Amino acid sequence: MKFKFVLLASAAALLVPSAALAQSPPADPPAHGQTRRKPPENATAVEGVTVTADPNAVRTDIDRRSYSLANDLQATTGSLADALRGVPGVQVDVQGNVSLRGDQNVTILVDGKPSGMFNGDGRGDALLNMPADQIERVEVITNPSAAFSPEGTAGVINLVTKKARRNAPRTATVRANVGTDGRYNGGVSGSMMQGPLTLSGDAGLRHDRQEFDVDIDRARLDTGSGSFIESRQSTHSDGEGDMYNLRGGLDYDLDDKTRFSAEVRRRAMAFDGRTDEAYEGEDLLGSVVSAYARAGDTEFERSNTGGFARLRRQFDGTEHDLSGDLSYERTTSDRRSQTVTDFLLPALPDLYEDIRTGFTGDTWRLKVDYNRPMPLDGRLRAGTEIEWTSNDYDNRGANGPAPGALTPVPALTNRFLYDQDIQAFYVTYQRPLGPLTAQLGLRFEAVQIDINQVTSAITDENSYLGLYPTLHLSYDLSDSQQLTASYSRRIQRPGPQDLNPYVIYLDPFNLRAGNPDLRPQITDSYEAAWQRREGQTFYLLTAYWRDSRDGVTDVVEDLGGGVFLTTRENLASSRSGGLELVANGRLTSTLSYNVTGNAFWQEIDGASIPGGQDRSGWTVQGYGQLSWQATPNDFVQVSGHLMGDRLIPQGEVKGGGMLNLGYRHKFNDRLSFVMTAQDLLGTARFEQVIDTPELRDHSVREMNFQSVYVGFSWSFGAPRRQPERFDFGDPGAGPGAP
Repeated sequence: MKFKFVLLASAAALLVPSAALAQSPPADPPAHGQTRRKPPENATAVEGVTVTADPNAVRTDIDRRSYSLANDLQATTGSLADALRGVPGVQVDVQGNVSLRGDQNVTILVDGKPSGMFNGDGRGDALLNMPADQIERVEVITNPSAAFSPEGTAGVINLVTKKARRNAPRTATVRANVGTDGRYNGGVSGSMMQGPLTLSGDAGLRHDRQEFDVDIDRARLDTGSGSFIESRQSTHSDGEGDMYNLRGGLDYDLDDKTRFSAEVRRRAMAFDGRTDEAYEGEDLLGSVVSAYARAGDTEFERSNTGGFARLRRQFDGTEHDLSGDLSYERTTSDRRSQTVTDFLLPALPDLYEDIRTGFTGDTWRLKVDYNRPMPLDGRLRAGTEIEWTSNDYDNRGANGPAPGALTPVPALTNRFLYDQDIQAFYVTYQRPLGPLTAQLGLRFEAVQIDINQVTSAITDENSYLGLYPTLHLSYDLSDSQQLTASYSRRIQRPGPQDLNPYVIYLDPFNLRAGNPDLRPQITDSYEAAWQRREGQTFYLLTAYWRDSRDGVTDVVEDLGGGVFLTTRENLASSRSGGLELVANGRLTSTLSYNVTGNAFWQEIDGASIPGGQDRSGWTVQGYGQLSWQATPNDFVQVSGHLMGDRLIPQGEVKGGGMLNLGYRHKFNDRLSFVMTAQDLLGTARFEQVIDTPELRDHSVREMNFQSVYVGFSWSFGAPRRQPERFDFGDPGAGPGAP
């Protein structure tokens, strides 16, 4: 079902302005609920030097919260995963799985736009390895307004990149860090202004090492005897690789009211690794009757290339503008594994395998957004957004008795095509009513999905419509205290590979397949919060509740002979709710703290899943950061996080934690030395337990996260650092928005 002509007509209508041009609007006002603060109110004298606190470290608006990374030392030398672990409400495990308040259905944006680098099967690898030093702040939007896509039942994480400074004609920063185990990273960024033209760009390189051990103990029920048959599998993997990012952008002011912006970018990563694996399987008497040793080399590459062009026009009055944005991106990945399996019991000839999985995804997006003030201090926003996505998965495999005698294997070879078109129209209206501010929103989406399993000659299509209402309320109790409440309806569409029915071979005893009958998950999300901001102290207490149906989860099935198939199923329903606390402040004039705590309850209706059952329980998560301004030029930081046990339909994921340390010395306003240490106690690990009447599975994945980095950052051509600017404007505006 196609609705492009309707929404394109709407876009054309929005391009006709309804107001004459006027003088440039005044500077952006503070975000809702915030007040401008004079510098002396936030200044602390230390040994004759005035240290000014950044009041923008945490900012809130009616529909989002934003956290600066300026003083997070782990973000200066670490990966995106390291930076996100310090953001309230966000958890990232050792495999790169990111979640918001325990829900992994999170949409990750970069400057308001989806990125193929952070979608799909390779998202965890990208988060674990892409550098974080170009991210200025992180917006956490757990109940997004209708202006955002409803994709992601947990909400949206928006990574806001560092922008060109408008108060300096030329700026540049050079960064270089060296770490243990051969790790290193660095980058350069800069900008130049000449009249109406602003040019900016950055480049970065990160060389990292990955090492992990996985131990799996399984016991499957033998229905004939009623006894369990045990098996053990252990894997050691060690690899290293490079990640780099390139970006170039320009802003050109055609006149005082019109700006043209464009950007091109590329992010890429390439890893080579070695894996050694051992397996033993027992019989009913406990004797080992099957065993093999497997060794192999893996090459993995993933890249994302794209760009956008935008035209934005401002009209009379504050927050009155029209923008059009066209973007394109291509994401590719290629994983090749060459292995040899030595079958010990029973003794069989060695088996050589060459397995290659490839992916190419192309996405075009067109977005038109119109904002205008309304009577009685109201604000209207309307827009249309169209997305065309085409994905091509190509898996190939061959095996044989020798490296030069391989033949294609049908079970290892398949091609899967997945196309998805989304057309959306949205409108929001916001108006203050005394101390109360209300924002209403509604988004309409038409979705068309076409599936083609080329190898199996299976085609299918699906189309559906959706309405997604949103509501946001805020009430000012005083100049320093505020109450907020919100509601949104969200959707989590199954990923392309979740729908691919082809059985994919992982190793001799592990297979994986998608499920073409999966339905999208629908979630109704509710929140209520109280916040207080007094000087340099900020408190935020949030109660939340999510009611979901048709959630998608992994299900492990015993196929017999020690072979297990992992597929995807819809849960009947699930519910979760909890209480989250964020607290920032100072203990003394030089000692500050940042604490986040989250306690939430889960209930899963999993009785309809094989081996599943209805489950419920509490989980506790937390993050703490203590920062000490030892001298005007020396800054010390200790941080750590804890994750409690989390329920899954067939068992639970065990909790874990990590402790980090950082130090920064400023030689002057332009040159700094940084030292960071990660996972000081060596506690980073992932542990999962499956316990059903037919299957018991205990897997532990231990990662080598322990590392120490030392490095320098040098800035020149720039004025003294200013606090980060938060403008809560167009979520897709990105850099350069006027």
